[in-house]
Amino acid sequence: MSMSKKSGTRKFAAYPRLNPLGVGKDISAADLIDQTFLAYNGGRLREAAQLLTEKMLPKDGYIGMSLTGALTPAGLGKSCLIPLMKAGFVDWIISTGANLYHDLHYGLDMKLYSGSPFLDDIALHRDGVIRIYDILFDYNVLLDTDAFVREVISGPEFQKTMGTDEFHYLLGKYVSERGKKLGLKDSSVLAAAYECGIPIFTSSPGDSSIGMNVAAMALRDSKLQFDVNRDVNQTASIVYEAKSSGHKSSVFILGGGSPKNFMLQTEPQIQEVMGIQEKGHDYFLQCTDARPDTGGLSGATPAEAVSWGKVDPNTLPDCVVAYVDSTISLPLLTAYCLSRVKPRKLKRLYQRRDELLNVIKSLYLKTGTVTKIKTSRKVAKRSSGIGLNKNLDRDR
Repeated sequence: MSMSKKSGTRKFAAYPRLNPLGVGKDISAADLIDQTFLAYNGGRLREAAQLLTEKMLPKDGYIGMSLTGALTPAGLGKSCLIPLMKAGFVDWIISTGANLYHDLHYGLDMKLYSGSPFLDDIALHRDGVIRIYDILFDYNVLLDTDAFVREVISGPEFQKTMGTDEFHYLLGKYVSERGKKLGLKDSSVLAAAYECGIPIFTSSPGDSSIGMNVAAMALRDSKLQFDVNRDVNQTASIVYEAKSSGHKSSVFILGGGSPKNFMLQTEPQIQEVMGIQEKGHDYFLQCTDARPDTGGLSGATPAEAVSWGKVDPNTLPDCVVAYVDSTISLPLLTAYCLSRVKPRKLKRLYQRRDELLNVIKSLYLKTGTVTKIKTSRKVAKRSSGIGLNKNLDRDR
């Protein structure tokens, strides 16, 4: 072999050759990803699939999933999320309230239709038809779902302040019971979460039709209130449990928005606010259409998250962002995971919520201060003027 050929071989030793086979008629979705998704965002989706199956899921790693965008109206709850949940591939969830509200339509056996984005919306409004891009359903679907929510939350077990995970667990119980009466199976994410003990949080509980109905019932003297403080600490307790028990903590982000931040802020809550030594989430996987250069959190990269302590810098090379619509990426990733990984035992983290919260509370009361936190990065970069008050109880 000539010197030039040897030199050329060494230059590309770390990179596989691009030389795919032709696509056959019987190829599986997983094989299609491995064999033909070789470059650009196809390549990133292949890396995402392999990250999930080779690093995030093995050794009983903890996986938190965040949901934004109208995924459940499009049927992705039934087709993808529930199979992933039942296989033990999702351990906790942060979702927009809208995704959980529209999930109820399926859990209550209401009808949604595949339509077109190019219809006359004035005519649809006149005919009592609601449109979500190319999804159509009758206005009564909203009214009947609202009525179900109001009837359920008027019950005695809802007359208190609670975290959104407890609220969704109780709501899921009623959806599960209604589904059984209707002869439904695996139709609702909320019902599946109740059955599997998967905690579901929403970062902005007032920002959905569920929250709107809770607010209306408050005018009828309902005592239901959401404890968002508990949500912040509860989610941090799940991440701390994962890391302190020797497991990997991974985030699987569909879209961006508030649920993405709520999931990622668990690590700054542990490190920056509670003063508990930690390194950040181990693995970061995001499917998004948001750009990073606008400065919005939705498009913020895992490299940027490292600077906040949200992601472990040692695992940054394994983090993946695929710029792919979730309605395309989620079915492919679901098929890939289910064909490449055996189902895992359910962690049932909801049933451990008090235990996990008490652990992180105890640690915080030992390490946390009201004044500026001392951190593993020498000193936190941000502090408030109140930290200069020498009379403040430093041991509080």
